[in-house]
Amino acid sequence: MADVLSSIDYKKVFHFFEEISNVPRGSRNNKGISDYLVQFAKDRGLYYEQDEMLNVIIIKDATPGYEDHDAVMLQGHMDMVCIKNPDSDHDFEKDPLKLSIDGDFIKAEGTTLGGDDGVAIAYGLAILDSNEFEHPRLEVVITTDEEIGLLGAAALDVKNLQAKNMINIDSEEEDNILVGCAGGMTAISEFDVKSEMVTGVKVTCQVRGLQGGHSGVDIKKHRTNATILSARMMNDLQKEFEFSVASFESGEKDNAIPSLSNIEFVVEEDRVEAFTAKIAALNAVYEGELKTTEPDFKVATTVQEAGSYECLTKASFDTMILYILFQPNGIQTMSADIEGLVESSLNLGICKVDTTKALYSYSVRSSVATYKTFMSDKIKLLTENLGGTYRIEGEYPGWEYKHDSKLREVFIDLYKEEFGRDPIIEVIHAGLECGILANKIPGLDIVSIGPDMHDVHTPKERLSISSTIRVFDYIVNVLKAI
Repeated sequence: MADVLSSIDYKKVFHFFEEISNVPRGSRNNKGISDYLVQFAKDRGLYYEQDEMLNVIIIKDATPGYEDHDAVMLQGHMDMVCIKNPDSDHDFEKDPLKLSIDGDFIKAEGTTLGGDDGVAIAYGLAILDSNEFEHPRLEVVITTDEEIGLLGAAALDVKNLQAKNMINIDSEEEDNILVGCAGGMTAISEFDVKSEMVTGVKVTCQVRGLQGGHSGVDIKKHRTNATILSARMMNDLQKEFEFSVASFESGEKDNAIPSLSNIEFVVEEDRVEAFTAKIAALNAVYEGELKTTEPDFKVATTVQEAGSYECLTKASFDTMILYILFQPNGIQTMSADIEGLVESSLNLGICKVDTTKALYSYSVRSSVATYKTFMSDKIKLLTENLGGTYRIEGEYPGWEYKHDSKLREVFIDLYKEEFGRDPIIEVIHAGLECGILANKIPGLDIVSIGPDMHDVHTPKERLSISSTIRVFDYIVNVLKAI
């Protein structure tokens, strides 16, 4: 096992972060990390539960003097979003993350870091492992498959939990105390595709260098969606050229704004030079539009061999372009009650088109349940009228702001005392497990916090070392204070 973080370790937080970084833990690949957590509990004689969804609950008794205090839940999720750079050979199914330290930040080489939400696991294990911290009965709840629809939390059996207060550790700004979040769902459209054999030269095209980002937190930054830009380019190209498409892929996760796409064109041999020149000209146009928001954007082409290739028929191609360009995407409504809060949005996160199927997967979010349904209805309407099928997965409720939260007041008071300033109290446009757990445990008082993280859900993800230490100490002091 690598030992990259030992030089910065603090009360075993980074020790455990490095240990879990050695265990592959992408969504739907939870067995290894779930079993690691079970073994951790066994080694320390702690009560634990592991359910069929591989959620893990670890319970530690109250320290002396805190036996009569209300139990506290520390909660996070074990899965991470697995995205890598195009030139990375990392295998998320079996390879450990390659951690590195860059100044005040921890990064992973060529991949997402999994600070979202590995930091929650590291915090929970560090507190469970130690006997120096004072706390009430502690219930550490680590769920599975949060990143693909909060599936573990939805299946969690809470009958043995006694917590009245819950600290969700799945936030990414140290100064923010989160007190509410949007609800959401994954919306999936699929189409049968018809194909035909086409003779010509294959030209591969890659849209790359876009920033991408978290489809909730970063949606207000209006980052360019690689899928939609690629469809625009194909629509621009067909104004002057006849061509066929053998495949089109963009995005890896519905809750990440896609930053890269790959298209396989087939073009008549005598039109290849003009075709690639037109792509270069369009690249210059788009670069001009995006020079401020997407400075690293680029379209790259590679001319390959002439031959016969199976491609989409013109009718299937037209359906693809119509669906992508006419489907809503991005911010749909802003909150009328909270200034600057995105109320409703969609993100076309995954596009996979070959000569048999076309699949499109959206992350749909809203703080208003009825508007979430309306957005879903719009996707369904266009999908079915174009001959496709539509389904919903992983729907979850929002977390409503609680006006009389005693836990929130403890956090605010202690924050002022420790940092000498007021925290930011915020409702966010992102999905957290708080809404599901609040519904399962009536009266549960919840806040969500976390250390500073940047560019989550992208290979540029980085976790602040100093912030991780400060927030850990803050949580420990909150446990003592309540």
